[in-house]
Amino acid sequence: MAEKLKGAAVFGQSGGPTSVINASAYGVIRTALDTPEITNVYGMAHGIVGILNDTLYDMGKEDAGELKLLLNTPSSALGSCRYKLKTEEDLKRIHEVLEKHNIRYFFYNGGNDSMDTCTKVSDYLEKVGYECRVVGVPKTIDNDLYGTDHCPGFGSAAKYIATSVAEVHKDAYVYDTGTITIVEIMGRNAGWLTGASALAKLSDAAPDLIYLPELPFDLDRFMSDVEEVYKKKNKCLVTISEGAQYADGTFVSHAKMSATDGFGHAQLGGTASTLAAIVNKKLGVKVRGIELSLLQRCAAHLASQTDIDEAFLAGKSAVEFAVSGGTGKMVAFSRETKDGKYHCGITYQPLSICANTEKKIPREWINENGTYVTQEFIDYALPLIQGENERKLENSLPRFAKLKKIVV
Repeated sequence: MAEKLKGAAVFGQSGGPTSVINASAYGVIRTALDTPEITNVYGMAHGIVGILNDTLYDMGKEDAGELKLLLNTPSSALGSCRYKLKTEEDLKRIHEVLEKHNIRYFFYNGGNDSMDTCTKVSDYLEKVGYECRVVGVPKTIDNDLYGTDHCPGFGSAAKYIATSVAEVHKDAYVYDTGTITIVEIMGRNAGWLTGASALAKLSDAAPDLIYLPELPFDLDRFMSDVEEVYKKKNKCLVTISEGAQYADGTFVSHAKMSATDGFGHAQLGGTASTLAAIVNKKLGVKVRGIELSLLQRCAAHLASQTDIDEAFLAGKSAVEFAVSGGTGKMVAFSRETKDGKYHCGITYQPLSICANTEKKIPREWINENGTYVTQEFIDYALPLIQGENERKLENSLPRFAKLKKIVV
């Protein structure tokens, strides 16, 4: 058993928020506050920037009831950042601030870039001989973090997307006139979120076509697919990843259509609006381009209770792992079956592999034509969206956590 390490803990949030990232925060903070080896619990103001600026919040001075409301509060309650550690001066400064506050436990909540930050901090502190246990807590709606079966944040975003696409489907099919609807979904290089739109078929309101960034986008093939569906149904509902790219690596949203193509100059909108303009020009029918945008990551009203519970578990497990002597790892999920039902297990992966590898949808989970996901994908995603969250309401509106954020 590892020697007991006495000292303060610090926790930070980084990158794009999710609807459950604060559940992980609560898992870390509550567990750390209840752990005798941890003398104080601090929160970074805007992630690693808070360490660099020595701006830390004393989480022990927060009201316990307000902290618990973090379970159903979207976005990053402590503030986030997209700061990438650039120089050894940054690392020296981090060491200086950690030593000043006797911080011996460092927890960082985020995706690939955040795990890269953890790796650099962990390696540097080991190099200079400062004992501090560094543990990453996974987060990303994109679900592209390597080493874990899935990520906290994905299940809730997937649930929101499936629900929204089903509702758009109902609206799009109201009129007897022909319409084509193109829905743009987050995901630059990995199509997990766009694939989740297929879950809408369980509400009998599925998209007709799904395009993922895992495969090169072919405009001629796309036009042919859309036209074929439209001729059969007088309607067509398409979902597509914002990161859809042509074979040469050009993003669809950045594509320039030459005069000989008949599509005019560069389209300045997103993927959906770009394609909507092209389809309208060629087919001459009513086309809507819809971008779900930030709603995908902040819609806590549709958060999956499974996702909330697992996000909390990730934070709690990080603290327990560090106190038991663990360091240099990221909390990861494993998929297990217990009594015939889905169960989330906990493992720990080296920070280095989580930081530098991107997880994409397996090719075998995409149909041969590249226009839909398979049943294997549905079976993978469905357990993660289960459960209605138990949120507190006031005046029939959500009651979010109100933190005092008392600076140390």
